[in-house]
Amino acid sequence: MADNYLEKKMEDYHAAQPQKRRVATLRRLLQHNRSYRGYDASFKVREDQLLRIVEVATLCPSARNQQVLRFRPVLGDEAAKVLCHIRLGGALPELHLPFEGTEPNAFIVICSTVEESKYVDIDLGIVAQSMLLQAVEIGLGGICIGAFDHEPIKQILGLKYEPLLVLAVGRPAEHIKLKECGEGDTLTYYREGGVHYVPKIKVDDLILK
Repeated sequence: MADNYLEKKMEDYHAAQPQKRRVATLRRLLQHNRSYRGYDASFKVREDQLLRIVEVATLCPSARNQQVLRFRPVLGDEAAKVLCHIRLGGALPELHLPFEGTEPNAFIVICSTVEESKYVDIDLGIVAQSMLLQAVEIGLGGICIGAFDHEPIKQILGLKYEPLLVLAVGRPAEHIKLKECGEGDTLTYYREGGVHYVPKIKVDDLILK
């Protein structure tokens, strides 16, 4: 018997074992849930992926349990029509984001069945964040878009309710890093060396003493 027989057997055994997936902890999901403005155009988001993201809304809390939000998945030709009515990267107007070839090809338009109010906005924030976290969990990413042309999008999609927010969804194609900053420092995001930096106030400065 070769001297390394048992060692080789152990190597074969470990190689045959299924690889453990990294646990999708809340902290890890939050770290990867960035506002992506560039996407892999070769990856086409599927309808079942959008529906899985929307389904999260059925698990979310709702102010007064109103559940007034409604969702319109957008893919294909409709997505191309929506694209020209959204604006990304307001703090970097000189870049004209998204760059050509990195445009999102899927959206979820969030509407309300009642007039917007602080309670509707509470629901909107909770649901939008939860949906983007779900996107991260399934290997995608997205961004909340508040800068869009309401009436054109309403007409293009034949919406009977007022659109409040547009979520772009896709496979991210950019590198985003968080940068710790202090109270009073600039919070404007910027790009340097191909990296998108987002200042975040350090926890010590967030705590009231």
